[in-house]
Amino acid sequence: MFLPLDAIVFSLFQGSSSLGILTGLADIFGSIILLIIGILVIVLIVGVLLVLLPAVIVAIIVWFLTGSFFYAGIAFLIVALISLVAL
Repeated sequence: MFLPLDAIVFSLFQGSSSLGILTGLADIFGSIILLIIGILVIVLIVGVLLVLLPAVIVAIIVWFLTGSFFYAGIAFLIVALISLVAL
């Protein structure tokens, strides 16, 4: 009996919420916050890779010279610890 009226009222509320200013502002602020978090994560990953790059290079050289993953792992850990302490 009241189904058409409910549909009209629902469509009015649904339409007004998608055109509201507050929803647009929330989308903008949410997007800005997610963009900042994404940039920070990328910067941290690149920073970690730059710190560990010498350790990776030394480990590869040790692996080529000795053929041992164990010695390469030890060399990686030593150089990585030196790099972290030097920061």
